[in-house]
Amino acid sequence: MPVQLAKSAIDLGIVIKESERSLAFYVGLLGLEHVGDMPMPIGGGGTMHRLQCGDTVIKLVNLTTTPPSATPGGIAGGLGFRYLTLIVSNLDEILAECAAADVNVMVPASEIRPGIRIGMVEDPDGNWVEFVEAT
Repeated sequence: MPVQLAKSAIDLGIVIKESERSLAFYVGLLGLEHVGDMPMPIGGGGTMHRLQCGDTVIKLVNLTTTPPSATPGGIAGGLGFRYLTLIVSNLDEILAECAAADVNVMVPASEIRPGIRIGMVEDPDGNWVEFVEAT
């Protein structure tokens, strides 16, 4: 039986180490809307910070006991979910603001095919965020 979607977007959970740093990055720097917090009923407790990103909700999960870190290294670092992609219209501005905020720019603005540019940065926990812009 195929999945019968009730929403046109997926939601994404990211386990984080420090709420303040991650909220500063995703809300303060990237400008996602912080729509609420809730206690985590699984994983030993903690807090889930819900951020709106278009139709997607990004759930930043700060557990009471910090689990081991995932393998670093972005796309080539290991198997599993390695990055998330945001489709944007201001790639150069985003990358400049990230660099000014001492965020690691892992892939500078690059044309990957005619009319499509990308850039990638690293969040406070080493997760990569890709920005894609159609020119």
